[in-house]
Amino acid sequence: GGILLSPADKMGDLCVNGMFLNYAAYFGASEEDLGSIIDQLLREQLPDGGFNCRSNREQVKHSSMHTTISVLEGIQEYQVNGYTYRLQPLLKAAGEAREFLLQHRLFRSDRTGKIIDKKFLMLSYPSRWRYDILRALCHFQAAGAPYDPRLGDALEVLLKKRRQDGTWPVQAKHPGQTHFEMEKTGSASRWNTLRALRVLKAYEEDLDT
Repeated sequence: GGILLSPADKMGDLCVNGMFLNYAAYFGASEEDLGSIIDQLLREQLPDGGFNCRSNREQVKHSSMHTTISVLEGIQEYQVNGYTYRLQPLLKAAGEAREFLLQHRLFRSDRTGKIIDKKFLMLSYPSRWRYDILRALCHFQAAGAPYDPRLGDALEVLLKKRRQDGTWPVQAKHPGQTHFEMEKTGSASRWNTLRALRVLKAYEEDLDT
């Protein structure tokens, strides 16, 4: 099901399909063309609420932050552009996937509380398929999700990354083709500053209380 990267694939990669849904819904693809992607996403959700792109190649028990955020962004774009096919099950799945991220406080092990991967704390743009806390916070903000205390750790990290001039940097670049380089790694980032300000407008008041 879904978009296949190779003729040898029997099932689409969930990261790819989440990102494809994001772009296709934004550009107004027909609902009929998106149906197989929706079916696959709902079929492949894991018991912990999230998603894992390895589920099309092997048996997995734990979701991936990378895959989960890609799928969440796809579902969000699908919803805001007025699609209706299996929308209610999708919204339920999205709520469960956000809960999966919250159980990890967006970057911590749900068992030990330790940081899962320090790269999750690095601000990048474009994110491509990779997860980071700003990407996750942007999704919560865009989805209109209410403040949850489990967002607090990630918001505190984001606040500490604000530079003296009020901007946020781009701290990491992920490989891949681009038409041009908009911002150099380590420099002030217009994109990350805009994204951070949107997040803080939504949640900073709750964080202070």
